[in-house]
Amino acid sequence: MKQLYTTFLVLIIIACSPKETPPPAPLLPIPAANQLAWHEMELNAFVHFTTNTFTGKEWGYGDESPAIFNPTDYNADQWVQIFKQAGFKGVILTCKHHDGFCLWPSKYTEHSVKNSPWRDGQGDVVRDVMRACKKYELKFGVYLSPWDRNHADYGTPAYIDYYRNQLNELFTTYGPVFEMWFDGANGGDGYYGGKREMRNIPGSTYYDWPGTLNLVRELEPEILFFSDAGPGVRWVGNERGIAGETNWNTITPDTLYAGKAGIEKLLNTGAENGTHWIPAEVDVSIRKGWFYHAEEDTLVKTPQQLFDIYLTSVGRGSTLLLNIPPDRRGRVHEKDSASLMGFRAMLDSAFKNNLAINKPVQVSAFRGKDKRYSGNNLTDNNPQTYWTTDDEITTGTLEIDLGKTQKLNFISLQEYILLGQRIKKFSVEIRANQTWQPVAEGTTIGYKRILKLNGVEADAVRITIQDAKACPVISEVSVF
Repeated sequence: MKQLYTTFLVLIIIACSPKETPPPAPLLPIPAANQLAWHEMELNAFVHFTTNTFTGKEWGYGDESPAIFNPTDYNADQWVQIFKQAGFKGVILTCKHHDGFCLWPSKYTEHSVKNSPWRDGQGDVVRDVMRACKKYELKFGVYLSPWDRNHADYGTPAYIDYYRNQLNELFTTYGPVFEMWFDGANGGDGYYGGKREMRNIPGSTYYDWPGTLNLVRELEPEILFFSDAGPGVRWVGNERGIAGETNWNTITPDTLYAGKAGIEKLLNTGAENGTHWIPAEVDVSIRKGWFYHAEEDTLVKTPQQLFDIYLTSVGRGSTLLLNIPPDRRGRVHEKDSASLMGFRAMLDSAFKNNLAINKPVQVSAFRGKDKRYSGNNLTDNNPQTYWTTDDEITTGTLEIDLGKTQKLNFISLQEYILLGQRIKKFSVEIRANQTWQPVAEGTTIGYKRILKLNGVEADAVRITIQDAKACPVISEVSVF
């Protein structure tokens, strides 16, 4: 009888317990696992290093002799160690630029390090950088220029076989590779095996990108592809380090291809109703050019300039790909290194102390009155929890009490993008002397949005979601 009574009580408790509220349905498209990991990297290094380093050119013509490639104090470990200290999570190496010179001893061409005096033709930059990335625990990526101003077959079907052979060579010899990078510089004048002529190609069809990318996927299933239109990551539309203040992670890529003219604005802002998750990567150089030139030693971007670029890239929901070109010694120049360390120090100082952690949050509503979706998730320092509302509610307010009046410089907001990008418009207010004052506003949030608060003094902040594509889903609010 006692056992039956206990069972009866358990059934009553279960029957009376509130049902768990299901989470919001994903607002498609959403990021794949490798895209989410890419968002979380935030900072990656780009490396341009080839014959151009020794000729002073930005785009080699393709007739440069391999003999000019001869760094005097080369040390790939030095590069990657500096990148690690600066907080970068990955490195993308230009294994071959438009001049066609290969930084590894490719068996498919004589235009490579194997015919340079460097290390008596036994050197391999790709191998060295890949190994250094493993040593310092950074991810390794490759850039293989589709355009080749050296190769005699460029513009013919035979060149596509050559390009694919080299991709196969890279992906089977070096790796794992997290990102493959290619751009829209395709066709024009070149050496082309001695022909010295202009060759134009139909950029939308010549490379048969679907076939080429499928080949790479078979070798590296988790690879991310960067180009103007992705399909994994898109170009941001400029090389100044600026993502759009409105920056959707989605575009519709059906009619886009690398090198297509007139799409810079679309790439910069994305498309609110885009059919694919293809976020913007912000590529910019620490110097005026992409390759090292001694005359630019006085033009290295300052730590403050790099910090400002961080705010207009990572701070607008993108990932920053910062180019740091080794010099003719084969080392990251001292001025570049000093600027990177200053940049790291500024980031650490600005975002060291999150004033909002574990602070109480009042929200206008939360989903199903289920505590799993309450406002306290916004300040728990756990990106896997989030605040959200019922499906029909697409606006709301979030008020964080900081406990005392403090100087505020930045506020950071993060959407839970595994359920899609939703926010279309929001505003930020601060409470000073018991009065609410507007201090910032924005449109999209995405993975992360950082706004300046310019040193205002306040004891609380309030975010108002003014418009969203669906019920808002926000994982973190941080105040610095």
